[in-house]
Amino acid sequence: MKIALSYAMAGEIASILPPEAQPLETVAGVPFYAIDENITAYCGGIGKVNAAMATQLCIDRYHPDLILNAGVAGSFQDLPIGTIVLADSLIQHDVDTSPIGDPVGLVSTVNRLEFPVERLEQAKALLDAQGVSYVTGKVASGDAFMVKGERADWVAETFSPTLCEMEGCAVAQVCLRNGVDFLALKSVSDRLCMENSPGEYFNFAQAMEQLNAVVLPLARALRDLPTATL
Repeated sequence: MKIALSYAMAGEIASILPPEAQPLETVAGVPFYAIDENITAYCGGIGKVNAAMATQLCIDRYHPDLILNAGVAGSFQDLPIGTIVLADSLIQHDVDTSPIGDPVGLVSTVNRLEFPVERLEQAKALLDAQGVSYVTGKVASGDAFMVKGERADWVAETFSPTLCEMEGCAVAQVCLRNGVDFLALKSVSDRLCMENSPGEYFNFAQAMEQLNAVVLPLARALRDLPTATL
C-alpha cells in the first residue's frame, strides 16, 4: 500500500527527514519528500485551500492508497498538552450556507456535515500494538487560528468536536472525492476550553517530534498490512 503523509508546514515534517534532505520535487510551491519505501510526505501550507490543492497534487502525482494528515491542534476538552488524538470524523466549522436552508457546516457538492476516516479500527489496533496512548475524537477544521473566546465557544457548542485545527477536513474532502482512504493523527498543543497556564503551550518542535515518533511507525505498519486485510 502506498501512503502519503500530509503536513501544513516545513517545521512539522522536519523530524522525519534525514539531515539536508531535498524534496523529490516542488510543485506549485508544495515540496514532496521520499520518506521510506512507498511512503511520501508533503507540506501543503496553512489553511484549507492550501491543504486541498496540495492533496490533489499528491494524489495526481503519487497515487497514494491512503493519506495520513498529521499536525498539532487545540483541544476543546481538558486533555493534557501533548495528547495524541486519532480522528474518528471531521467537520468544517467555517462553512455556512444556512441562509438557503442548509445546516451550518454542510459542505455542498458532497452534501456532508461530517467527513469519514477509513481504516480506523486498523489504525487503533496498530497503535495499541505499538503501546501508544491516544484518544479518539472529532476534528473541526476552519480558516481561523482558534483561541479561547466567543468563536471557540460557538464551535464547541455547535459541533461538539474534540479538536480544532486548519487543514484536516479539507484533506479529508479531497480524499473522499478521489476515493483515497484518509486518516488524521493530531497532538494537542493548547486547550481552548480553559486558560492555558504560562508556559503550558507545547513546544512546537518537541510536539511534532513526539507526534512523528508515532506517525511514522503507524504509516509503516499500515503499509505493511497483509493484502488480504486491505
